[in-house]
Amino acid sequence: MSGGGGTGTGGIDDPIRLAAVDGQSVPRHGLKAVLESNVINHERLPMLEVVCERMVRNFATSMRNLTSDAIEINLDAITSVRFGDFMENVRLPAMFGVFQVKPWESYGVVVVDSALTYNIVDALLGGRGGRVLPPEGRTFTNIESNLVSRVVQMALDDLARAFEEIAPVAMGLERMELSPRFAAIAEPTNAAAVATYTVLMEGRGGTLSVMLPYSTLEPVRDKLLQRFMGEKAGRDRMWAQHMASELYNTQVTVDVVLGEKMMPLREVRGLEVGQTIAFSHRPDDALQIHCGGLLLGRAHIGQRSGNIAIRLVTDISKGYPK
Repeated sequence: MSGGGGTGTGGIDDPIRLAAVDGQSVPRHGLKAVLESNVINHERLPMLEVVCERMVRNFATSMRNLTSDAIEINLDAITSVRFGDFMENVRLPAMFGVFQVKPWESYGVVVVDSALTYNIVDALLGGRGGRVLPPEGRTFTNIESNLVSRVVQMALDDLARAFEEIAPVAMGLERMELSPRFAAIAEPTNAAAVATYTVLMEGRGGTLSVMLPYSTLEPVRDKLLQRFMGEKAGRDRMWAQHMASELYNTQVTVDVVLGEKMMPLREVRGLEVGQTIAFSHRPDDALQIHCGGLLLGRAHIGQRSGNIAIRLVTDISKGYPK
């Protein structure tokens, strides 16, 4: 049999074409095509989105206290990218803050673009406001780097506070870099989560991005995968405390079994008022305590202030006694 000619796409055996040389697409097969693909498929982390949203409020408050300006911070997006692709697409000049998450023994990167850098410096040095245009072809000075590093560390502290409901962390800025090559903390093909924020200070500002490799988030991955309803991240402590207080105030009926005896139905039907039933228990034997048909423990019976009372001889909190 002979097949007709034609063009088509989507064949299973067709090579993936990802690059071109002299106008000719170069096929890449198998594992190499997968590793060099720009598509990142990674599971969604709902709790990470909540953490990034909480950082907006914390960081905005800290920036207002630092600059005394009207600060507006918005979370633009949370994306999953390859580390190498993210660093290559950063517009230079920019500042790269390499920080360490100490409990997890991992690293992350904060990227501050040039517009936000110059506006932060202008605000901290008493500028009158207005949009500051970065000079072309000039790198950042040590004074500018020191001022921006102060803001970056403040942002990391706010991010650590946002992580408190997930796990206690401490994020410390290690160094500020001007080149993405010196801020490499992971392999270029490693997947990472990037949260991009827009910072506006009375009409001026720029963008700040926080990049966390998924390997850094691995210690708390299970908690970040949790889904919930409400504003608070993780367990709602107020609701748990309310439930505990209501349970302590709940009235419970407890039955004390004085004894048990098997009797024929004929004898039970013949019982009369005043008749005595003899049990095998002695007065000093421990009696069973039941609640809802479940055995809770054992106790001695007696009198206290003219009332019938019992005294526990087993601990109920340790489970049902055998």
